[in-house]
Amino acid sequence: MRADMFTARLDGYGIDGMLVTKEQNRVYLSGFTGSAGALLITRAGYILVTDFRYTEQAGQQAQGFKVVTHGAGEFYKCVMEEAKKLGVTRLGFEAQELTVEQFTSYEAVAGGIALVATKGAVEKLRVVKDDGELEKIRKACRLTDRLFDHVLGTIRPGMSEKQLAMEMEIWMIKNGMSSSFDTIVASGVRGALPHGRASEKLMQKGELVTIDFGGFFDRYTSDMTRTVCIGKADARQKEIYDIVLASQIAGVEAARAGLTGKEVDSKARVMIESKGYGQYFGHGLGHGVGLEVHEEPRFSVTDESVIEPGMVISVEPGIYIPGWGGVRIEDLVVITAADAEVLYESPKHLIEL
Repeated sequence: MRADMFTARLDGYGIDGMLVTKEQNRVYLSGFTGSAGALLITRAGYILVTDFRYTEQAGQQAQGFKVVTHGAGEFYKCVMEEAKKLGVTRLGFEAQELTVEQFTSYEAVAGGIALVATKGAVEKLRVVKDDGELEKIRKACRLTDRLFDHVLGTIRPGMSEKQLAMEMEIWMIKNGMSSSFDTIVASGVRGALPHGRASEKLMQKGELVTIDFGGFFDRYTSDMTRTVCIGKADARQKEIYDIVLASQIAGVEAARAGLTGKEVDSKARVMIESKGYGQYFGHGLGHGVGLEVHEEPRFSVTDESVIEPGMVISVEPGIYIPGWGGVRIEDLVVITAADAEVLYESPKHLIEL
């Protein structure tokens, strides 16, 4: 089980137990999907502390974990008491997840147990997906392809960005998905906003529209971006689009096991820089995707992480020009032993509606 895999890593963090409170990490290690609870991962055993609302659910979902139900107002005390019973002396916690208030609450009842900050300990396990995870992501991506088909049949001049985003949200709900982030619909000059969430702006004929969207299916998410033109594109729109497309294709071709995120980013970025638009591509090429829409590893100018088979990563270069607009194209790829498999079938050529 996954908790066994993590236990083998405890020594590397200088701890003999790990407190896991982040929702996605709880789900990953235990299978428990309730909204409240904490895991204790130790060599002596695995504990899930939760409240009365989730006792039965936890027993059904968290196979291999002892479920402990805490009393009213006794969550922190219960967690630390269970840690003591397991013989923990140095308890790791998720430094990026715990608030100062939560930390002081644990510390107040630690009873001699040292609390040790760790960063990304569970997330490092999550970067490589197993076959079951990959199948869930593939299903999410297949649904996302269908959603893009729906977008092409829905978008029209005079429609607001928010209207389109709402139509997409409704489609996801009807088809067993839930949005994993606020849908980005950025038309015309708003396309210069990399994260231009849908607004009241009306989309007009002759405008490029960047649409970035994704949805959860069985807790795993997709993430796709396409840029389309309402009507015929002009010469500059085509030029910018073709540069971004060439960069995106280069990024997919460069995404290979054994390279670093920095090396992959460079292969795509040079395609934009060589055309004189480097200053308008200011973010990383991509990021991991799984239980969260933004995970490790990263394709960026600084990332030294080595790419491994089983990683699922976005490839999403863009050009964003203030006062003019922008273009972004994004696919998800799964790294294999030989290459990178694109998980979408949606076309990437410039679609003129």
